[in-house]
Amino acid sequence: MSEKKPKLVRSEQEWKEQLSPEQYRICREKGTERAFTGEYYDNKQLGKYLCVCCGDELFRSEVKYDSGSGWPSFWEPVSSEVIDEHRDSSHGMIRTEVTCASCGSHLGHVFPDGPQPTGLRYCINSASLNFEEGE
Repeated sequence: MSEKKPKLVRSEQEWKEQLSPEQYRICREKGTERAFTGEYYDNKQLGKYLCVCCGDELFRSEVKYDSGSGWPSFWEPVSSEVIDEHRDSSHGMIRTEVTCASCGSHLGHVFPDGPQPTGLRYCINSASLNFEEGE
């Protein structure tokens, strides 16, 4: 079994210097971008999606699909070790928040209404991702 690497820790000032104001709001303050406005919601290129904060690979284009929600949606991460899940009861809803396991960056939420083979929909903010084109 592989050991989890230690979490990347930075001060709030360091995050503010690294990230755009929108990325900081979403990744560090658990914000959400408006539907259909993110850079990757309609991206159909082949490649991989990386955490904008630490660069870890989170998702691949092969598992991305159009959920109609207006956010990039995936049916599974590259492994269960790259994502942490947390109960989120904000805004009068009970949801499951997903964060980057390496740096704690807020990514979005996971819902049990996705397609097979997993039945899951990882609904992710574009601002929390970088896309790297490739096979």
